[in-house]
Amino acid sequence: MNIVVLAGGLSPEREVSLTSGSLIANALLKNGHRVLLLDVYLGLAFEGDPLSQFRTEGDYHHTVSTKVPDLAALKEQSGNGERLVGPGVLTLCQAADVVYVAMHGGMGEDGRLQAWLDCNGIRYTGTGSLGAALSMDKEISKILLRAAGIPTPDWITVYPNREQNYRARILDEIGLPCVIKPCSCGSSVGVSIVESEDELDAALTKGLSWEGKLIVEKKIEGRELTVGVLGKRALCPIEIIPKEGFYDYTNKYQGGLTLELCPAPLREDQTRRVQELTLRGFDALSLDSLARFDYIMDEHDVMWCLEANALPGMTPTSLLPQMAAEMGLDYGALCEEIVRLALEK
Repeated sequence: MNIVVLAGGLSPEREVSLTSGSLIANALLKNGHRVLLLDVYLGLAFEGDPLSQFRTEGDYHHTVSTKVPDLAALKEQSGNGERLVGPGVLTLCQAADVVYVAMHGGMGEDGRLQAWLDCNGIRYTGTGSLGAALSMDKEISKILLRAAGIPTPDWITVYPNREQNYRARILDEIGLPCVIKPCSCGSSVGVSIVESEDELDAALTKGLSWEGKLIVEKKIEGRELTVGVLGKRALCPIEIIPKEGFYDYTNKYQGGLTLELCPAPLREDQTRRVQELTLRGFDALSLDSLARFDYIMDEHDVMWCLEANALPGMTPTSLLPQMAAEMGLDYGALCEEIVRLALEK
């Protein structure tokens, strides 16, 4: 098949996306497909037959740095400004048999890209626009998860740029310790754990540097777990243990900084419970094909769902490939299965 792997984009997670995309593209090449790794923001100027841009061999390569990318510099250097879809992207996607969505954050994960592909009649991997939108907005997803009977930490939503008493609200309604995060970012971008009032203002400033709508969540102490879904099957849980701090952007994407136990050392009833909650959340958020749900299990074995990820990472340190390997799917077979699920839709 001819497959476009869409990655990059104008998102703080573009480096993660390009790393995932390069590995996916290489795996699909090894599986015998004709592949083009395409940055949706930068695009590709070309002349002639779009299929001439697809590779049959070669090697794509990208790695995640320790810093979140400078999007302002990218806009200036590229000359594309706020335009989210670069030159040639539509034509190249229309030429493909399927588009593999390897996006993280921004329009790639909030449903806009999926809606654009739908409007242009382009088949693609992963969830549709509704599921992507519902899971990306942490406020909406928490409301839906709680309505489905899935525990999620207490929270409030604050808009510091247009509220006056938000600081007092945080201390009165949530208290400390708390977690402050942008409402619609992934990969722990902009996230802070606030243990004391002295840390509050810096955490708010950090979150506001990415988005004006912030989620302030009660911090739950316990073991951090994550569970993937592939098709309609819940995969084995993984326990995440950062060697220092919490599971932030650096600890997620720099090798050796986090201990990941796959499968998680849980009792059978604990495993069954978190998998059942994951499948219930998968349906509640209108997801399909694949996803990953993150939890904290407290001392009473309550599984507190932190968030859902409609497009789990596929980098060398990502969790979904580890879960798939545990069920017998290596990286290449996982990519092939994700393509197969797209063709079935």
